[in-house]
Amino acid sequence: MSPLLRNPYFVVPLVAWAIAQVSKVIIDSVIGHRLSVQRLATAGGMPSSHSALVVCLTTVIGRLQGVGGPLFALSLIFSAVVMYDATGVRRSAGQQAMILNRLLDDVFIAHQGIRQERLRELIGHTPIEVIAGAVLGIVIGWGLTPR
Repeated sequence: MSPLLRNPYFVVPLVAWAIAQVSKVIIDSVIGHRLSVQRLATAGGMPSSHSALVVCLTTVIGRLQGVGGPLFALSLIFSAVVMYDATGVRRSAGQQAMILNRLLDDVFIAHQGIRQERLRELIGHTPIEVIAGAVLGIVIGWGLTPR
């Protein structure tokens, strides 16, 4: 077996990411009353898989190396930037896409025959989605990290 696949710094955060992605499928399928498998390959939604991944990595580093080292500090700052970006820049981009899609719908309804592909609206996260992803990352990182 590859040393990378035995590396808890690699495997445990990937497990957290995968659980977050599968959770999105389940949550969206229940809310939409239909199976939503395409959510496995998309960003945005509940919980934030980006947050789960980076916070889990930070948790694994803290558990295995302690919180006083430079790697933990680096990972913590990296996690904060990723989560800030998810609720800030990427969320704004998603909201702008929603507004542009509405404008495009209005314009193209008035001018039949013109076809325009819709922009992706679900890009960023609400703060609660980021917090849920972070909590998931901590739980998975704490629970699956060998001590």
